[in-house]
Amino acid sequence: MLSWMTPHKELVGLDIGTSSIKAVHLQQSRSSYKVAELGIVPIHPETIVDGIIMDATALSAAIRQLFDKHGITLKDVAFSVSGHSVIIKKIKVPAMKTAELREGIAWEAERHIPYSIEDVNLDFQILREAGSGEPEMDVLLVAVKKDTLNDYLAVISAAGLNAAVVDVDSFAIENAFTMPAQPQADEIVALVNVGAAVTTINILYGGISDFTRDSSLGGNRHTESLQRSLGVSFEQAETLKRGELVDGHSIVEAEPVIEAANSELAGEIRRSFDFYYSTSQRDTIHRMVLSGGCALLSGLAPYLSNALELPVEIANPFQHISADPKKFDVQYLARIAPQMTVAAGLALRETDDGAG
Repeated sequence: MLSWMTPHKELVGLDIGTSSIKAVHLQQSRSSYKVAELGIVPIHPETIVDGIIMDATALSAAIRQLFDKHGITLKDVAFSVSGHSVIIKKIKVPAMKTAELREGIAWEAERHIPYSIEDVNLDFQILREAGSGEPEMDVLLVAVKKDTLNDYLAVISAAGLNAAVVDVDSFAIENAFTMPAQPQADEIVALVNVGAAVTTINILYGGISDFTRDSSLGGNRHTESLQRSLGVSFEQAETLKRGELVDGHSIVEAEPVIEAANSELAGEIRRSFDFYYSTSQRDTIHRMVLSGGCALLSGLAPYLSNALELPVEIANPFQHISADPKKFDVQYLARIAPQMTVAAGLALRETDDGAG
């Protein structure tokens, strides 16, 4: 969590994606959570381009529609940002107390951020405290461009909501993954969220973020390839991508196009893994957890498992969260679960005061 916002007790996780907006409101009872409300509304593909809001009015209206349609009355939201406007770097700083680091973080950041410090909001998370006698400690530095952030804040405010917490996609995904059960101390897990326009990769070592990267290759590549190869509309390409029929076109026709896009995505993920190996002391990733709208694509998880030679499981942030079967269709929740990972991770933020 980026701490210049004040956390509230209960929040709606609001995931503003490039193809849809997702909201999840969770309620805590004792040590468990239950789904109070949730929903998804699609948005036009030109509403947000490369993480930049192109049509603020349409986006505000869609958020309002999402809350009205699904009866979400809570006004405090946690939302997240990703892509080019976000920089996440693991840095080493001299061992010091948190309060001292907060005072000196801008000076530290100037050496690592390619933007003027006045143009970004900064936050940090201490990953590992310095051991006795160690001169340095590991810190995760997060910078978000103010102009991009202010655009999102304005849209949320125009929808009649209060942005109580702002986060980064990769940390929201990590939160959804680590909240129910902390991974084993030496386990290395790659959390890969494939959205429409951005693929977010967060590699955890012993439950702590060890490497993050956003790639501008996402599920839109499948859609665009189908449009180009088969001469179909955006909507028809989306339908074919989901393995559904479109008049005049067969699934068999679409398969090689989808496989080529899967191959490109696998190559992009492999490059990130190779970069991780070259910049850390690690040489193995034990498993991968796939989330995002693209995780719903039939055959993608086994394809990536085969191409990357590691076990791939599909994320289910609702696995340890209960839902009233009278209010929510359990099968529907299971089906949309991978797509709701960011929103669920944001909704779990609650009174968590830590960054990241």
